[in-house]
Amino acid sequence: MGDNPSPTNGAGVPDPIAAERARLKCPCCASVLSLRGSDAAPRLDLVERAGLLPAAAGTMFIDPHAHMISRTTSDYEAMALAGVVAVIEPAFWLGQPRTHLGSYVDYLATIIGFERFRAGQFGIRHYCCVGLNPKEANNEALAEAVMEVLPHFAVKAGVVAMGELGYDEQTALEDKYLRLQINLAKELELPIMIHTPHRDKRRGTLRTMDVLAEHGFDPGRCVIDHNTEETVRDVLDRGYFAAFSIYPHTKMGNERMTELVRQYGAERIIVDSACDWGVSDALAVPKTAALMAERGIAPETIRKVTYQNALAIYGLSGSMREADWLEPTPIDQRSLFEGNSVLRGGQQPRIEGLRQSMDDLRIA
Repeated sequence: MGDNPSPTNGAGVPDPIAAERARLKCPCCASVLSLRGSDAAPRLDLVERAGLLPAAAGTMFIDPHAHMISRTTSDYEAMALAGVVAVIEPAFWLGQPRTHLGSYVDYLATIIGFERFRAGQFGIRHYCCVGLNPKEANNEALAEAVMEVLPHFAVKAGVVAMGELGYDEQTALEDKYLRLQINLAKELELPIMIHTPHRDKRRGTLRTMDVLAEHGFDPGRCVIDHNTEETVRDVLDRGYFAAFSIYPHTKMGNERMTELVRQYGAERIIVDSACDWGVSDALAVPKTAALMAERGIAPETIRKVTYQNALAIYGLSGSMREADWLEPTPIDQRSLFEGNSVLRGGQQPRIEGLRQSMDDLRIA
């Protein structure tokens, strides 16, 4: 059977119903694909690129909260196409509690090492935050062991903050290790990313800010994340950066986010995806930017909440610079990380030449 560009009925006449069934929507970027080829060698061809993507020339986004270790390379490709130039991966739990220090050490080594390499192979700069998350702070033996190794990881290349820190069930152990990590962040002069609890959120958020104040931590060096309408005013009034996770049906939707930006403006507000192994969207930041533009939010406001504010706070670490993605190392998927490649089998590597500098683009 040869290549069949359009499904037909038994009489050889194009069948519009079969053709419609052969059209699929890409799960990562919503482009329309068509199933073509023979039964033995089917393929998907691009029919119509999604309306929101790719990004307009010059559009850049930062997703400052993305658990990329749980995402696929297709997510990285779609994010790069949509204009995401950098991601920040905060340390958190894996869906079930770790029980041994070794698993924590390997996890931190991965988000600092291979994940940073993998992102770069698809055109995105990867940074991370390190810390003991509040869920696992309740295992005191594990928490004590993790606190011993955290200073070693916190000074590695690409680490832009301590995080996610905060409360989950707001226990005494969670409080103990939050305080210890605030002190460590102060000692290392790192910003902090705070995880606010999903239950009793406002009380947990206020308690977290009270503890930060007790330890004299500068609000201008701290992001309070997972905000909602009930916490945003308190967070902004105390001088913190207020981040919002656009996470389907739970934390915040992008329509609500648009109205919050309309109400509060762009000062110290940050949009992120918090995409992870759950039902989440790695394109939440560019999709939110597109919706804001459609709803009449000013371009300079959109740029601040989806790019500039994240760069401002996490750039305080000294490990994140705009030049990292404006003047990147060219992609060469022949590269290896500790002997390992992002490619498998006979996959062809993507190899880019040196990019032009801004000086090369000037016309006298």
